[in-house]
Amino acid sequence: MQGLMMNSPLTITSMMEFADKIHSDTEIVSVTSDNPRHRHTFSDAFKRVRKLANALQKLGAEKEDCIATLAWNDYRHFEIYYAVSCSGMVCHTINPRLFPEQVEYIINHADDQFILLDVAFLPLLEQLDGKIPSVKGIIVMTDAANMPETTLTNVYCYESLLESESEEFSWPDIDEMDASALCYTSGTTGNPKGVLYTHRSTVLHTFAACLSDVMGLASDDVVMPIVPMFHVNAWGLPYVSAVVGNKLVFPGAKMADGEVLTSLINDEGVTYSAGVPTVWLALLKYLETSGKTIDSLQAVIVGGAACPLSILEEFEDKHNVYTHVAWGMTEMSPLGTFNPKLDREALGESEYARMRVKAGRCIYGVDLKIVDDNNVELPWDGEAFGALKVKGPWVCSSYFKLEESDAHDADGWFDTGDVATIDSLGFMQITDRSKDVIKSGGEWISSIDLENTAVDHPSVLEAAVIGMPHEKWTERPLLLVIKKEGAELSKEEMLAFFKGKVASWWIPSDCLFVDELAHTATGKLSKKDLREQFKDYTFPS
Repeated sequence: MQGLMMNSPLTITSMMEFADKIHSDTEIVSVTSDNPRHRHTFSDAFKRVRKLANALQKLGAEKEDCIATLAWNDYRHFEIYYAVSCSGMVCHTINPRLFPEQVEYIINHADDQFILLDVAFLPLLEQLDGKIPSVKGIIVMTDAANMPETTLTNVYCYESLLESESEEFSWPDIDEMDASALCYTSGTTGNPKGVLYTHRSTVLHTFAACLSDVMGLASDDVVMPIVPMFHVNAWGLPYVSAVVGNKLVFPGAKMADGEVLTSLINDEGVTYSAGVPTVWLALLKYLETSGKTIDSLQAVIVGGAACPLSILEEFEDKHNVYTHVAWGMTEMSPLGTFNPKLDREALGESEYARMRVKAGRCIYGVDLKIVDDNNVELPWDGEAFGALKVKGPWVCSSYFKLEESDAHDADGWFDTGDVATIDSLGFMQITDRSKDVIKSGGEWISSIDLENTAVDHPSVLEAAVIGMPHEKWTERPLLLVIKKEGAELSKEEMLAFFKGKVASWWIPSDCLFVDELAHTATGKLSKKDLREQFKDYTFPS
């Protein structure tokens, strides 16, 4: 017997209409190339969303078309999110930091029909002229006064298109299982892979993110998403903020500018933000050199890469800002785990520090397990570590146009490619990527733990650890370090820093000082490129 409840579809349209009705006066503040501090309300934004939907329809965009963006975090990108998905089309956010060849591949693989882009990325598309045949038009996200010259054809001005359109639009009926958005992985191995989200998965992910032990946002919060909107939908914050009704502050292209971020936090009263470790390093460095404070900021989320303990401690001890570590993937919409606020006094300093750097517990809707090489499930004891697999309603069931892949096992579990431990309280900790873990003398060494320890040294700006061939032990860790400007640090001092912090046999066998480290387009260390760069290296005898 089935229950007698209404079967209302879970769609992004329903979230938009709710925000327009309930949170109409909530403010959206943006930094853009044509306005250093644009501001309007949710009501203003959704009027423009309806105008954009009309404009796209007149240009010939149809239901199920992929509509691409190459854009930073600002109010126009927010409008595109809703206008495209709620029209029954697919909002395809492209990472502009990818190589031109990868951008070309992604546009063609997705069969994008239109591309909306910031002025700064027009030269990137000019490089691809004649190589992306599906694209019928390019819309530059600016006003007529700031439209650049270009060699491309079928180019439109965003504001000019909206100017003549009606604020009324009849939104189509959408099945909650219809595709809503498309995001490609960074393609560290092979071509990037597409992850196709549904309206249902997005709404459920939004509900979960709103839980008090996850983001726990309220209408009186002021949220600044620094994580890019082209990277897994800014971790869902453009949707969460619409449902909760909190003020949004978008930093545009200034997401790594410590001075601008500080100004936005203080001027707009930002209480909550989210970004990758490199962003927080830039902000903390500016605060240290300028002597400025960020009194309104209460909490930040750090994800996308392992976070050194030093960032968490500096935020809390110097600025009274609590830092939550979270973990997820493009394939997971992205939230998988979240480390809630811990009781420092009850845990004691050493246990508090140990627990804080973990990725946290799985949030409702996500199921986790770790398995050995034979796919046998391992215990949650904080000691055993194995391949991390996940399941859930906002986890991809397959890749876009790549239904046959080895990412899912026979029971539907998705292999994340991470190696992890899970303790008895359910706190998960990533120990490595499966392809980056170091096996020395038959025992595993976590490169992430070594990197986090190295970065805690006051003279170290950034560090990477890679496994290199060793005559006796098969593999040994090689430490690569970028020193802070003006810092004095010897190899011997660096390696001695590990003593007492990690197992003695984990300590790297050598340390090299370098000027830069290879990164992926999403800002993560590119171990693949580093291994290629140092392929001829041999350990000293």
